[in-house]
Amino acid sequence: MTLDRRTLLKTSLAAVAPGALWTATSARAAGVADKELVLGTHLDLSGPVAIGMPVIRNGIQMRIDEANEAGGIHGRKIRLVIEDNASQPSQAVRAVDKLIRKDEVFALLCPFGSGPNVATVKKAVDAGVVCFAPYAASGLVRQAAGQTPLLFTTNLNYDSTTSSAVKWATGNLGSKKVGFIYQEGPFGDLVGKGVKAALAAKGMPLAAEASYKVGDLDFSSHAARMQAAGVDLIVCATTTRETIAVAAEVKKLGLTGVNVLTASPGRAGLTVTLGKDAMEGVYGVGTWRIATPDQATPAEKSWAEAYRKRFKAEPDDVAAAFYDYTSWFLQEVRNAGRDLTTDKLVKALQASSFKGVASYDTQRFANNHVDPEWTRVEQVVQGRWTARSSVVDPAKSAL
Repeated sequence: MTLDRRTLLKTSLAAVAPGALWTATSARAAGVADKELVLGTHLDLSGPVAIGMPVIRNGIQMRIDEANEAGGIHGRKIRLVIEDNASQPSQAVRAVDKLIRKDEVFALLCPFGSGPNVATVKKAVDAGVVCFAPYAASGLVRQAAGQTPLLFTTNLNYDSTTSSAVKWATGNLGSKKVGFIYQEGPFGDLVGKGVKAALAAKGMPLAAEASYKVGDLDFSSHAARMQAAGVDLIVCATTTRETIAVAAEVKKLGLTGVNVLTASPGRAGLTVTLGKDAMEGVYGVGTWRIATPDQATPAEKSWAEAYRKRFKAEPDDVAAAFYDYTSWFLQEVRNAGRDLTTDKLVKALQASSFKGVASYDTQRFANNHVDPEWTRVEQVVQGRWTARSSVVDPAKSAL
């Protein structure tokens, strides 16, 4: 079945001019049976960020379970096949090979990691598999995929959102000397691009920078380098553990006049839960709502209670975001109709709009990337992320 799908895909591609938007064959895709729809994903279940995967998995699975409990979509129950990529591109390649060849999935839903997605996305779309909402550096994943309508990216671009936040910080916090601590690789490169663009717009040089490798835990030398350079703002291309570590080192050195601003992956409810006092006062680039129970809307409260009942655990913002991504996808699977094909799903997604539990506001797809890229700067105040700017689209307005 997979070979047939690939053959049809190549025939369709050959029929259009270079640069034209490909229209998928209307033949029924792999993974679509009379009573079942097979989806796949790959997450880091055993690698350096495995600690964050349960909530991602729960968010995806919760929405799928709800759909199945309601009878499925157009009579089809949804089966999700999850593979471990361990945050390693080579392992992700093996996982995607299995999902395509053995499991014959219709789509990849929310696969995790920039490196794993860059290494595998072209393999997936070349096989006619839709890749929806990879949690990765969207610009790099889109570049790796080539021109294809089968990739839909929902993760906000790290460069544009960070640039907007740094402009806000230099204007509103009075930051004069900016330092940058970053993870080596595509994530750090993109955040760095945003930092440097914001500083260039202000005519400011980057005062200091320090890199780290995935898995590093000691950030004492990084913080010391920032101290030696006399920075008053440290921008971080860091995820949960590393954001906490940098913030803790800044406090340990007594750098009371130094603000810390983390790019979007480090701005999460889990970062505050684990980091506790170390995170107090840290700024972050917000890309979806984080609401404590007393701030929650009725919809958020209802969703949180349903999550608690299902998993016997407390929900968080990441679970809500991945629940939303899955909801958007399933919404358009339903809108594509009973005679589900890749072509019909692509058209439905391209015409869709969505506002979920954790959304700042309604979003759509422009050239298969989420639009607008709603963003705001937030700060940890008394253990909660608190808005410090309005919600804006960085492409159209400055924070």
